[in-house]
Order: sequence, then C-alpha cells, then structure tokens
Amino acid sequence: MEQKEKRVAIIGGGITGLAAAHKLEKAKEAGELISYDLFEKDESLGGKIKTKRENGFLIELGPDSYLARKESMTTLAKQVGIDDILFNNTGQSYVLKGNSLLPIPGGAIMGVPTELQPFITTRLLSPIGKLRAAADFVYPRFTSKDEDISLGHFFRRRLGNEVVDRMIEPLLSGIYAGNLDKLSLKATFPEFQKIERRYGSLIRGIKSSRPKKKTNQTVDGQTRGMFATFRGGLGSLVEAIEEQLDPNAIHKNSKLISIDKEKSTFQLHFSDGEVRGYDSVIVTTPPNVTSQLLHTYPYFDYLQEMESTTVATVAMALKKENIIERHEGTGFVVPKNSNYTITACTWTHKKWEHSTPSGYALLRAYVGRAGDSAIVSRSDEEIVSAVMHDLKQLMSIKGKPEFFYIQRWQKSMPQYNVGHTYRLAKIKEDIARNLPGLYLAGAGYGGIGLPDCIDQGEKAVEQIVNS
Repeated sequence: MEQKEKRVAIIGGGITGLAAAHKLEKAKEAGELISYDLFEKDESLGGKIKTKRENGFLIELGPDSYLARKESMTTLAKQVGIDDILFNNTGQSYVLKGNSLLPIPGGAIMGVPTELQPFITTRLLSPIGKLRAAADFVYPRFTSKDEDISLGHFFRRRLGNEVVDRMIEPLLSGIYAGNLDKLSLKATFPEFQKIERRYGSLIRGIKSSRPKKKTNQTVDGQTRGMFATFRGGLGSLVEAIEEQLDPNAIHKNSKLISIDKEKSTFQLHFSDGEVRGYDSVIVTTPPNVTSQLLHTYPYFDYLQEMESTTVATVAMALKKENIIERHEGTGFVVPKNSNYTITACTWTHKKWEHSTPSGYALLRAYVGRAGDSAIVSRSDEEIVSAVMHDLKQLMSIKGKPEFFYIQRWQKSMPQYNVGHTYRLAKIKEDIARNLPGLYLAGAGYGGIGLPDCIDQGEKAVEQIVNS
C-alpha cells in the first residue's frame, strides 16, 4: 500500500514554531514523506525574539539570553551554523531595599539561602526574618506528592514572609512577571516540592543537591556564567533557521481565523477567505489566541481564562561620561512593595560587553507586573521619564539617553497559576480523544524559557513523524 504524505501546518513563527519547522525540514531531508507550511500573522519571524542592531549597539527587546544548562537551544544553534556562543559576565546582582541596592547573598538559589555567612551578614533581612528562615530546618513537611499550591504559600510556610518578599518574589517575578501567591509550585518549580519531600528542609535539600562547583572557563579564561547568547544576538538564530527552511513553506502576513476538523482533515480558515487542509497542526500561538482559533470546540476554555501579564522592555543608550554607577555588578531587581515603577534593570554593557561600543552604557529596564501594568500603556516619553526618575535615585545620571527603544508586550507572559498542570492534562486528554493530530506547544504550556519552547516544538514533530 502506497504511503501517503503527511501534511503539517505550524501556526506561529516564534521560536517554538521555528524549531518545529526546522525539525520537519530535517525529517524531509532524511526521507520522511512529509510536507509543512508555517503561518505567521506578522511580517517577520521570531515572536518575542527581537534584536536591534544600531551604530555598534546590539539591543535585545525581548529575552536577552537563555539558560545554558538547557542544551536544546545551543544544539539547535549549532545545527544551523551558529557556533559563536557567549556566556554572560558574572557579577553581583542586587535587590532594592528602600532606596538602596543591597547585594543578593552569596549562595542564594532563586532567593533561597544556602550559605551561612552571607545569610547572617546580609542587610536585606532583619534578625527576626533570619530566625524565621532558619526555622525551615525544623519545620515539618507539609505538601503531598500530587498537591499543587502557590509558590508564595510554599515559600512563606517554609522560610517566612521576609525572605519571600525581599528575595524570592523579586527574583522569580523577573522570570514569570507574575503573582507569587497565585503561581503554581507544581507547574513552575516542582523540584522544590521534591526537595522538601526528600530532605524535610528546603535549605538543607538545596545545599545537598547542588552540584559541586566547577571551574568552567570560556576560551578567554573568564568564568562562565549561567546564561548564553550569540555574538550576533538572539535574532541571528531566527535568521539562521529561516535560511534553512523551504522559502515556499513560510507564509508571513497570514492571519488565521479558525481551525476546524472535518473527518480526518484540519481545515484552516484565513482572513483572506482561503481555506487549507492538513493532517496535523502544531499551534504555537499564545493561549488566548489558540482558544479563539479553536472556539468551536468546548475543550479550550482554560486557555481563554489563563491570566497573562503585560510588560515592556525599555532599552536606553547613554554616554559613559554621563553615568556614574556606584555598584559593580550586572543589575538589580525590585520588590513589588517598593515605590518604584521599574521592576528590574540590567546593566547590559557589563553583563554582555559585546552589546555596547566603547564609551557608552546600555541599560535595560523593565516595567509592568501582574495586576499593575498601567505604565505600559503610557507614551514612550512618559515611560522613559518614569524609568529615568527611578534610576536617578540609585545612580548618578546626567542628561537624557542618546536614544532609546521601548517594546511593549501585551498579555505576553502566561501565568501558570495553581491547577495549571491538571487543567492542561485534561486538555491533552480531550485532544487525544476528539482531535488527534492537533498539538499545542509554546510558552503557555510546558515552560516559558526559550529552550523549553524549542523542546515543545521538536517534541510535537517527533510525535507526528512517529504516528
């Protein structure tokens, strides 16, 4: 019996969709009887990856790096010919307390203290706050294996409010831009729950399970940081992947209206009236968009209900002579109970030296957080004014930026609130039973980091090829 070609549609040209398209292209080259089309509503690919190159500056308006220990992004980069991979310069990071930047204690993992001396001497916590955190050593286990509670509830029970509000919350909010008292422990950091179950104490468990320090060195002899990027910026990966794809399979400025399944074929309806049929569809759009595309089915209500946070990235270039930094490090985070508008700031010219020409400083500030994103809707001038006002409280800055870029990300940070994993499991069951051949992948589902998204896109392709 003659084998039929599998027709696959990819919806969304962010890193998840690009990873899926690249894997399908490689499957074709390996002899698989398969074809694909990638549809992107915008005029360019990359999704949240947006790299600006101007007058020697390399400016990331979305993510500026990825977690190096998650190797799928490095692997994909090498597959498309990128081998100039850079690791961030290591340096002290700070937390804002009042109007002062205080160093994050050495040995803190996601804000959880693991080394005695830095914890005892830090000015971030009061003596009572330190005593309360130390109670973690004797506090009994309180979560069961399959229980899902909020990160805030978990950490407050184990370490107390001060550690949570002054260390853990600002650090984790930098990742999820979410409300710690709503975010799911099971969906975000299930390893902490496992550590509590195994060791009883979170501090003891993290300290015991940490790998022994390695003297990882880059080729220039510098200590290798946790995060990686590419000399040409993250956008260079998008460009390199696109170059390896079939140009006839890439459809930009293609707005999809709905997805329906008729018998064994998925019908894709576009805004221009065109209808295309496919055997499988990989949907990588944000959850609320995905629910709209599949609105004729009752299985995707949770995707519409999922909260998402609106944020903005503010990149500003200044002459170095106009800025005096009193702190040596790579940046700082801001607790939500502060009187500041910004949520964090990276001294990009220190974290990524290749990003900034000599004689200049490059700052990346962030505004908008869960439940408080009104600043993002203000004018560019108002946002820059608010950011500069905050920064001038913490460092000496003269004049205005030489130039700036603001990137608004509307409802761009999906929130994995309590119950997320269980509700996703139900959706997967409904899809397997009623819509086989449909795959959901991307930041709204199995991890928001770039490598997590790549993993999801590639896994969907593996399931299609092996089906």
